[in-house]
Amino acid sequence: MQETTTRYELESALLQVAGNYAWTWDTRARELFRRIPAMNGEAALHPAERIKLLDEDDWAGLIADSEFTELAREAQAKIPQPLPLRDEETVAYFSPEFGVSEMLPQYSGGLGVLAGDHLKAASDLRIPLLGVGLFYRDGFFRQALEAGHQRERYETNNPRFLALTATPARVELELADRIVTARVWQANVGTTRLFLLDTDLEINDERGRRVSDRLYSGDREHRMRQELLMGVGGIRAIRQLGYEPAKFHLNEGHAGFLALELLAEEVAGGLSLQEAVAKIRQRIVFTTHTPVPAGIDRFAPELMRKYLGVWADRFSVDMDELLQLGILPGSDDHFNMAAFCIRVAGRCNGVSRLHGEVSRSMFQDVPGGPEITSVTNGVHARTWVTPQLQEAFEDKLGPEWYLPDPATWAKVDDISNEEIRSAMRQGSDRMIQMADRQIGEQTGLDPNILTVGFARRFATYKRADLLLRDRDRLLELINDPDRPIQFVFAGKAHPADEPGKAILRNVVEFANDPAARGRFVFVPGYNMAVSRAMYAGCNVWLNNPIRPREASGTSGEKAALNGVLNFSILDGWWDECFDGENGWAIPSSAAEDSGQRDWEEAHSLYDILATEIAPLYYGDGGENPSDEWLAKVRHNWKTLGPFVTASRMLQEYAERIYQIPPSR
Repeated sequence: MQETTTRYELESALLQVAGNYAWTWDTRARELFRRIPAMNGEAALHPAERIKLLDEDDWAGLIADSEFTELAREAQAKIPQPLPLRDEETVAYFSPEFGVSEMLPQYSGGLGVLAGDHLKAASDLRIPLLGVGLFYRDGFFRQALEAGHQRERYETNNPRFLALTATPARVELELADRIVTARVWQANVGTTRLFLLDTDLEINDERGRRVSDRLYSGDREHRMRQELLMGVGGIRAIRQLGYEPAKFHLNEGHAGFLALELLAEEVAGGLSLQEAVAKIRQRIVFTTHTPVPAGIDRFAPELMRKYLGVWADRFSVDMDELLQLGILPGSDDHFNMAAFCIRVAGRCNGVSRLHGEVSRSMFQDVPGGPEITSVTNGVHARTWVTPQLQEAFEDKLGPEWYLPDPATWAKVDDISNEEIRSAMRQGSDRMIQMADRQIGEQTGLDPNILTVGFARRFATYKRADLLLRDRDRLLELINDPDRPIQFVFAGKAHPADEPGKAILRNVVEFANDPAARGRFVFVPGYNMAVSRAMYAGCNVWLNNPIRPREASGTSGEKAALNGVLNFSILDGWWDECFDGENGWAIPSSAAEDSGQRDWEEAHSLYDILATEIAPLYYGDGGENPSDEWLAKVRHNWKTLGPFVTASRMLQEYAERIYQIPPSR
């Protein structure tokens, strides 16, 4: 911007930058929005909303700041433009949640964050892809703690304050006894478009308006209504907007009902149901993320008849024949969405090599489906790597350091120990400030102490409380006079998951124990911002699921890119990436009794922390972390950097699954 910049010009530029979520992974654009005044804690609001709250004095100050106006001009010039989409190349990516940013609260956890990273990497590689999901007015809950108990708080989202724009599309969908209408919002994610369906319209009755109310809420019937809206409504929406994708990618089975729309067209053209299934397979890709049957959506036959009976009658399809498409052999008569998606998909994959093996075993009896392969998940590097490290990577590795090139990552040897320690110290300070802010008091965390992090969903199989199996042994590690260890935990339990909530209470209770105060901290309000600060500030990333129930587990990949060394059960992505030197493996017990298994694995965890990890970090008592530790960090980057990025993942999808080459 020039010195003569007007308020209108500056406001227009800032709103344009805020209107594309590419700003969330552009370090200069993030700095631009950090400089905008925030009143009464409004820094937590989306920049598009904060800009509207500025007063005349704020604008005068910003206009007078030549560095700020120049930064705004630079960010405005770099706004990515939507990628032209040709039908024969376009992929429509359907997901129940999208974790694009904490500023767009339309995600629960790993599945959604992966979906957001998928869109961002597609933008980086200029892969012709669009996203489709639902707009949840109340999003997913915000977490608060009351006496150690998780409390869920929902806040209504205004799409216009989240940089979403209304499209002209209006979708009508028959849901049993009523017609529900949905509008369609668009979010720009780099060069990629994300379309979100919203039923909160006056034309709908109260029940119709609630179809897209909350993510993962309500009973089975509510879930079915949401999934019909996402699948059938989603495909109708993008067609109204002029897109006819070559491929439909189902990120889990929640949008699997989109196959009904494709089947209807083929049956209306004279094909039998089985002939129609065979024809649409070439257009459908299914990614399963679930290594346990309990995690799969299943619907009772009477519910299926209630909602799909009209569809079957209209196209003269035998309802029993339709229901058979979703029956998992050897199970009950409930319609299994994973089995259905496998039968209608031409390509199917798990999300790590081990998960591919588990999925082939789980679904080996499903006839007619494709072989289940695997594409290991990756993470969007520029979203998750701390700005200080990004600056070092750009300087030493080059501007495209985030691409999966081993030769590029080999250049980390050019980053000095001083640069790495400086970035780690800044990251540690940032994490401690975040923890103090979230808790509302000083935690007592020490930036000079070896820090172990754990942040994820509090599902029982993830065993967030494994570390607490022998509290006396844990306290010895925490209070070691020469090599102390501090632990930072964060995460949510699903509102309906009482066992998960019990684990969370157990962890919070220990964090509040005077014996552990200041060295074991639980950070409430888990979201993408909290986890990003933890990746920047920890030294070791802990993951101890029950093997092989962790399908992928991408939090450790984000940590690895930040120079945080993984310490994990050999499950998910770590099973194929651990080479004996780029982190540590927690041995899996062979005990059949779950209590004995947990006890043995917990003690292996304590032993490795005490005899391997802490001695390496503290070294001979010199500067922390030791030179030997930093050598291991570099090896971590060399071996994992080219693999764990979402750009590698998207290249694999484009070449092997979509069979559409990247256009960059």
